[in-house]
Parts: sequence; structure tokens; C-alpha cells
Amino acid sequence: MKFISIGYGNVVASDRVVALVSPDSAPVKRLVQDARDAGRVIDVTCGRRTRAVIVTDSEHVILSAVQPETISWRLNGKQSDDDSEEEG
Repeated sequence: MKFISIGYGNVVASDRVVALVSPDSAPVKRLVQDARDAGRVIDVTCGRRTRAVIVTDSEHVILSAVQPETISWRLNGKQSDDDSEEEG
């Protein structure tokens, strides 16, 4: 099983990721709110702004402070230049 860093020492199993989206659109905000009401939200932003929303195959919604592009690079097995950005 391969794990991907989603920021601040948190990881997610890459084979469980269904979608990786930006949190800006109304449908994604609605998705997050519905998941929050159902108790399926995992917030790993450490108090920072949510920049990526990860949907898993178990219908959990993970909120991350790392850019979706950075997580996408990690999912595809490429190295990212933004690693220092997430910690600072």
C-alpha cells in the first residue's frame, strides 16, 4: 500500500483516493458540508486555509492545506518543489 503526504505529517492511502478538488466551487462546498453533517470530514489543515479537498472511496472527505497540484504530483509519483511551502 502506497501512502501520500497531504501535509503536516499526515498521509492518505493513494489507492483510496477517488477525487482531488479545489474547495472553491459551490458544489464542493456543499459536498464538504454534507460530509461534515454526516461526520465523514477529516480536517488535517492544522488551522490553515483549506486548499484541497480529497474524496475517498469510503465517502470520507479530507481537507488539506496543501495545493491540489502538489498532492496530484505526489499521487503520480513525481517529486514536488512545494514541499517546503507546506511546512512554512
